[in-house]
Amino acid sequence: MKELAIKVENVSKEYRLGAIGGATLKGEIQSKLAKLMKREDPNLKIGEKAHDKNERFLALNDLSFEVEKGETIGIIGHNGAGKSTILKLICRVTAPSSGNIYMNGRITSMLEVGTGFHPELTGRENVYLNGAILGMTKAEIDKKFNEIVEFSEVGQFIDTPVKRYSSGMKVKLAFSVASHLDSEIMIMDEVLAVGDVNFQNKCIQRMKTVAEKEGRTILYVSHNMATVKSLCNRCIVLSGGKKIFEGNTEEAISIYMKNDEFDNATCFDTSKTKRHPKCNKRHLLQSLELMGTEANIFEYSKKIPFRIRWNSENSDERLRMKMIINGIDATPVGVIFCGDLLHKTGENTADFIFDTSYLVPAKYTVDVILYDEDTAGNVMFYDRVNALRFTVEQSDESVHLKHWFKDWGNAVLPCVTKISED
Repeated sequence: MKELAIKVENVSKEYRLGAIGGATLKGEIQSKLAKLMKREDPNLKIGEKAHDKNERFLALNDLSFEVEKGETIGIIGHNGAGKSTILKLICRVTAPSSGNIYMNGRITSMLEVGTGFHPELTGRENVYLNGAILGMTKAEIDKKFNEIVEFSEVGQFIDTPVKRYSSGMKVKLAFSVASHLDSEIMIMDEVLAVGDVNFQNKCIQRMKTVAEKEGRTILYVSHNMATVKSLCNRCIVLSGGKKIFEGNTEEAISIYMKNDEFDNATCFDTSKTKRHPKCNKRHLLQSLELMGTEANIFEYSKKIPFRIRWNSENSDERLRMKMIINGIDATPVGVIFCGDLLHKTGENTADFIFDTSYLVPAKYTVDVILYDEDTAGNVMFYDRVNALRFTVEQSDESVHLKHWFKDWGNAVLPCVTKISED
């Protein structure tokens, strides 16, 4: 019988909406007086509504699961599903409203960039601080210090205060500390999204190593289904604070994608979508709309007409667009370069047609990128959003495609042309 590392038993977490009012004492007094006089709260933002202090929100609802030692478990779900809440409860950042959580072993956690780092201390000092929190002696940390620094790729800045680190540098050092110091359980919450691609791959290989060879338990939360698929033995899918599935990773990803509230949408408003910090936002995508259809499901080889709307601050800059087609697990299938976009200062629109002939029947998502590239190859990213979802279905023309996308990928490339034959 295998030993349990984590046991979550009938856990619920409830919050009171509006329990904390003004950010200052003055604001709190103003809000109280306005309520007593039955006037509008002067501290509310435009369009914001006041919450009743007795109004409750159930972030987690009777959640139960078990994790055995040495397992790598993915926790997936859409924003607001309760993923980060359960990790905070396991790490004892906050306490459950009801239920119990049992843990067997020391925990290192990365719930956000640079968690556990003191900004005024140097990278070196923070390594020793994190090790001391885990109960390690100075001699034990000394043995692993060089490995930590080498893996983190921030050796040149190890004696620089962490407050001067970029977000990527904080992630690299934080992950390196978490994966090398002696702990039995690692908690990771979407932190690798900030690192570069090479470092992400390096981290995934490191997590596989510590799980398989060192017997560590890993709880991994991410919206990147490709990393979840490559790393996790099994997955838990959350929705609305409840567990809707627990089991095989591929099946979990399929359920996660089918549970998407935007699955059948034909118009995607991106104006309020959170942008990547590297986007300078001088040109921002506002929406993407499928035209002439009431659903985002298309037969194989059909054309998909769509319209993009964006806002430009500067009409003198050159603006280009490309679209990255992703499979159901968020793995890129291919890229389409759409060329230059004619634009003026203010609101702009452009219409396109996408041919599905080169995709096998499956579900897809699309990242739309607004950018420019100079003659030296330097790229300026203006905007990048996941702005479109669609499904390609079987048709009479696709029946002849004896194509197994799990082995061969989603793209069907044009045939080669025979130019000679002996």
